Amino acid sequence: MISDEVSEDFDHACYVISKQFGLHWVELREIWGKNLQTVSDDEIARAQKILAKYDLEVTDISSPLYKVDWPEAPHSQYGSKEDLHGADETKFNQQQEVLERSISLAKQFKTNKVRCFDFWRIDDVKPYRKAINAKLQEAAEFAAKQDVMLVLENEFECNTATGREAAATLAGVPSRNLALNWDPGNAVMRGELDAYPGGWDALPKDRIHHCHVKNAVKDATGKIVWSPVDIGYIDWVAQFKALKGIGYANGVNLETHWKGGGTPEASSVRSWEGMKKDLQQAGAI
Repeated sequence: MISDEVSEDFDHACYVISKQFGLHWVELREIWGKNLQTVSDDEIARAQKILAKYDLEVTDISSPLYKVDWPEAPHSQYGSKEDLHGADETKFNQQQEVLERSISLAKQFKTNKVRCFDFWRIDDVKPYRKAINAKLQEAAEFAAKQDVMLVLENEFECNTATGREAAATLAGVPSRNLALNWDPGNAVMRGELDAYPGGWDALPKDRIHHCHVKNAVKDATGKIVWSPVDIGYIDWVAQFKALKGIGYANGVNLETHWKGGGTPEASSVRSWEGMKKDLQQAGAI
């Protein structure tokens, strides 16, 4: 579970995740209202003590790597300060620093995975796709030398947003050190309403190394909006069974974005109840 989806108070978030939900892993993005990219050494040490206190391990570092414009393309209509989850806005030429900082954080929090993205979405990415793939390949090779894997999230505001787009991107980046953070909710938000099973069927299953769990529905106006895990376009029981069927053993992380519960904690509790029910029905727990 991503801790800041429960609470910005890291100790409280870890308490809920460990004691109320009975989980043993947490994904790190923001703590105490700060993105990990900006926290101090003292705050890292404090967070490490809290993780030990609740016997929690870290799945990955949710970095904002490559949530920037591709330099040769027109300015994207997508992306905002809010989408960076507390990280400072950076430029393309600062991404190596973001990568190195993320790798350092991964080592400090004893994980071997760093999440990344595929640049803010371009209306026509085809003229830039080869160069973007080369940059992702370069980053994956750099991370591999540090024994850290990059997991590319299909993000609805980035160039890789759907399952089908993720399959194409992975085909264009041969490094096995670039894996996929599969997020069918994001695919639905981009309009791939058959993210499961359609988008899923397109994916190379051996390159899925992380999974985010959330759901989405159409509201009364026809707009796609976030929803509790057990309500929406994604049949999570079937998706969990499919993950189990391919021998996926890396776990899944709850990232609701849903605020229907009134507070992030209430929304997470409601979504966790639905997620737990779906996992049980899928025979995954």
